[in-house]
Amino acid sequence: MPYRIDIRTSSQDAFDRLVELGALDVEVLPDGMVAALLPDGVTPEQVRGALRVDDFSISPAVGRDEDSVWILSPRAVRIGRLRIVPAASEAHPNDLRLIDGAAFGTALHATTALCLEVLQEAVDSALPDAVLDVGTGSGVLALAALMLGVPRVTGIDIDQEALRIAAENARLNRVEERLQLTRGGPAEITGAWPLVLANVLAAELIEMAPALAPRVGHHGRLVLSGIPMSVEQDVERAYRRVGMRRVRVLSRAGWIALVMQASW
Repeated sequence: MPYRIDIRTSSQDAFDRLVELGALDVEVLPDGMVAALLPDGVTPEQVRGALRVDDFSISPAVGRDEDSVWILSPRAVRIGRLRIVPAASEAHPNDLRLIDGAAFGTALHATTALCLEVLQEAVDSALPDAVLDVGTGSGVLALAALMLGVPRVTGIDIDQEALRIAAENARLNRVEERLQLTRGGPAEITGAWPLVLANVLAAELIEMAPALAPRVGHHGRLVLSGIPMSVEQDVERAYRRVGMRRVRVLSRAGWIALVMQASW
């Protein structure tokens, strides 16, 4: 488990030395302190020796995206035309703003970034009249679809707290009237959508295949993300069995997104 270290130092190369030690993130704070997130394999004694300092404090690291991303504080990220910024930061008119909540979906994780890339390509190719976001989390994919021009989006999640955060993010971005949020999985809803996004764990994708496939409309597309490269074939096989074919695959940082198309 990574840990946070705050160091009072006047060394000009402290930043570089922390990076060399394997820091996951480093920031120079306004008060002159230097903060870093370090993997537990790096000991405080190693920091003391590398920076030649004794004045530092150690505290637990705070993970983002359900502890899958380690950064010191929320930050803006750009993926294609989309810029996603923390709610408390200065935002431009077309930015997507997100509160710093516990729900997954800050766009910092590779799986979310892959979905956002595919979403923009789909919108540019043929704007769907509706999108279903399965496991909506913070609502980042649903909100991105709305900001890219999709008229209406449905987001579903089994976690009530995630739905609360997604609703708050929708209000923050003034798109709440176009977003429908429902608690449950694909088996608990009816209807079909021309574009379906599902960024959840690979095991869950495999398990929900029989229920998720019917949510994809006539020749519609299904974007599956949250898949480590090692289980790509397992996930694809589950969806081929329910009548879908692979259109393309994207990869980033050891993760892949599968784009599938309905045969019906």
